[in-house]
Amino acid sequence: MMKSLLVTMRPEQWTKNLVLFAGLLFAGGLTDPALVGLSVQGFLAFCLLSGASYMMNDLVDLRSDREHPEKRLRPLASGALSLHAAGIAAALAAGGGIAWSYALSTPFGHVALAYVCLNVLYSLVLRRVVILDVMSIAVGFVLRAVASVEVLVTLAPTIELSPWLLVCTFFLALFLGLGKRRHEAIALGSAAGDHRPTLDRYPRGYVDALIGIVASSTIVSYAIYTIWPGTVEKVGSTQLVYTIPFVVYGVLRYLYLMLATGQGGKPAKALVSDRPLGLTIILWAGVVAIVIYAR
Repeated sequence: MMKSLLVTMRPEQWTKNLVLFAGLLFAGGLTDPALVGLSVQGFLAFCLLSGASYMMNDLVDLRSDREHPEKRLRPLASGALSLHAAGIAAALAAGGGIAWSYALSTPFGHVALAYVCLNVLYSLVLRRVVILDVMSIAVGFVLRAVASVEVLVTLAPTIELSPWLLVCTFFLALFLGLGKRRHEAIALGSAAGDHRPTLDRYPRGYVDALIGIVASSTIVSYAIYTIWPGTVEKVGSTQLVYTIPFVVYGVLRYLYLMLATGQGGKPAKALVSDRPLGLTIILWAGVVAIVIYAR
């Protein structure tokens, strides 16, 4: 049962919570062990919260998951995990994650609570509303980015996250979410609406147009962030502009994987399985670290 619970919490998706280190990275706190410790705790707390959200989603989507070619093999859909055990585990994970978050800092706890409420609202309502379903996922990433700063306020109250970085986070998450919707619609074909009600309301051409718009917005907003006066003042130079090519290539590479190879269904898997994309992310992070820390 413990193995089934862990699988249902989907630890392979916890890479999304690496956004919890954004505040630490861009505030120059990687050399401070105390700040690193707070960010690690914040990351683990959000892993609990996101795991609880995945269990809740599987409970709500139980009937449709049993008709999905891949999701029918999940512990709840296959019957390997009971509804009772999953419900208790989800409540304990959510409660533990929220309590841990408030123990780190009250503002961080507020953001964690907002994240849980958003996921509950998504599971019960927003996932059935076209456009709002993917936008709510993107807002979840923005909340993670905000949390990456709020978890540090007890030791570093002056740390701020650039509003342009929040905009970048929103557009990037929206880009990935639309790619996932596109993949689901193609993979499931005529049965797409039975699995996810909104998929019938995402015409292929419409989704492709949205993906193009959001991909462009991601690149432009990041470019503006690197030359924004507040960023230049905080970093102490304009050299973050040299990270723009990595972002451009990363977005275009993922767009290629999405449109040419059909790998848009699992963004987290694509980030670790595609070597060019993974190398781009590593190089981007390395250059950012050099610009911020080698001063």
